[in-house]
Order: sequence, then C-alpha cells, then structure tokens
Amino acid sequence: MTEIGRPTTAFSLSLGRGRTLQLDWAGATDVGRRRAHNEDSYVARSPLFVVADGMGGHSAGDVASDAVVRRLEEAATGAFFDTDALEDALRLATDDIEIAAIGTELGVGTTVTGAILTEESGSAFFTVFNVGDSRVYMLDSGLLSQVTVDHSVVQEMVQAGMLHPDDAENHPDSNVITKAIGFGAEPSPDYWRIAARPGLRLLVCSDGLTKELPAATIAAILTQNPESLAAAEALVDAAVDAGGRDNVTAVVVDVRGPVDADDVEATLPSGQIPRA
Repeated sequence: MTEIGRPTTAFSLSLGRGRTLQLDWAGATDVGRRRAHNEDSYVARSPLFVVADGMGGHSAGDVASDAVVRRLEEAATGAFFDTDALEDALRLATDDIEIAAIGTELGVGTTVTGAILTEESGSAFFTVFNVGDSRVYMLDSGLLSQVTVDHSVVQEMVQAGMLHPDDAENHPDSNVITKAIGFGAEPSPDYWRIAARPGLRLLVCSDGLTKELPAATIAAILTQNPESLAAAEALVDAAVDAGGRDNVTAVVVDVRGPVDADDVEATLPSGQIPRA
C-alpha cells in the first residue's frame, strides 16, 4: 500500500489573466476486515487524483499498485497533465509489474482509475480515466453520478441486457474484470472530460468501497461531509463497518473556485473522449 500526497485545502492554480482554480482534496484507505494486506495505493496531489487496486495475492498486488502510482507521480512535473504522459507512465508501470510477476503462476496486475487536471485554451478540465472496476463518481448540484464504466464481466452482461444493474454487485462473477494494468497487456484507458467548475466534487475509489456501499449511501455521506478529508474518512469507515470484505480506498476532490463565469460557460460538457 502506497499513499502519495497529503490532505490539502485552498490549493490555488493559476489559469492566467488573473483567474485561479482553487481545490481541496484528501485520501483515506483501510485494509478492511478480511484481508491480510492492503494492496490499494493512491496519489492525491494536483494534478493527479488516482486509485490503484492491486491483484496477485500476498504482496504482489501491492507492488503492482505501487508501480502505477509512483510512475504517474514521477511523470507529473507540471501544473497540468495529459493523456499521452498518462499512458507513457502506465507503460513504464507495466514493465515494472512484469518484473514483479516473474515466478508467479497467475500473473500480477492492478486496476487504476482517477482524474487528471488538464488544460485547454486557458480552461481547466478533469480528464477522468479508467482501467478495471475501480470507479470515479461526481457530485454536482447535489446529484451523484458514476462517471466511469467498469471493465468487468458483469458490466458487459448489463450492457448486453443479460443482467439487471441492481443484480450486478451480487453476481458470482462480480470480481472478474476484463481489463487491467499488467498481465502483459498494453495499457488502454477509457476517458471522459469534466469541466473543473466550482461546486464540483469528485470521488475516486476502489471497488472495496462500492461493493459495500450503495450509491444512495455514498451520495448521503458526500453530502453530509463538506470537508474533503472528513468525506474520504467517512466513506472508508462506512465501507469497513458494512463488511470490509476488501481493501477500501477513497480520494475526494473539491473545486471551491473562484473561476470567472465566462470560463465556466466556455467549458465543454462532460462526455467520453473517443480514442484515436
């Protein structure tokens, strides 16, 4: 388990022409009640807000998730990040994981999801990305919505109309993912873009949280805890109290402002960014 970054409030990022973006953020993690090791890792420091959930058993999953967050943290040297740098870092992490997998029978890997701060034409965006079944949610105007789409067998069944979404979490194959970092695969994240506007709150979390807490509970906790650190800790505590069958990690990011009103109007609506 690797934690990079500290809870931060009132972080200001200049957007030029006298405009600033103000952020708060915090992360929290717990081994849970049934696991011997915490194989989750996260980085929470601008411009990276990322959670990786390692797989491989014993310490192998920890090595995989650590490789991802460390390679990303090493690559993020400026105020903003981009998808090319993200994928380059994930390739380096994949190489690290392949070395760690030598001698293992089943291989080693990790899911990874998160939001990176990107800039376009003087406006700030969160580019959300995902590989696997960890998730990013957004709370905007009191409404919670899931941004990412799981790379999992049950999600494919839901999309094919073979399984009702309400039955997905309890399906016997709910832990079977279809994409990960490692296992010799080329990193291939999906992307979405969200305007970094005041009042927006993002939650980046491992599936140890979402398998214990329904969306309504997640929304209630996020709404009841306005401070980033309090929200992250409350979510993790609630997931552990609900069963804690897996490691649990949550990173909460808040956009506090101020940003010029004209800048908000100029941002693009959220939506998936097509891959080239």
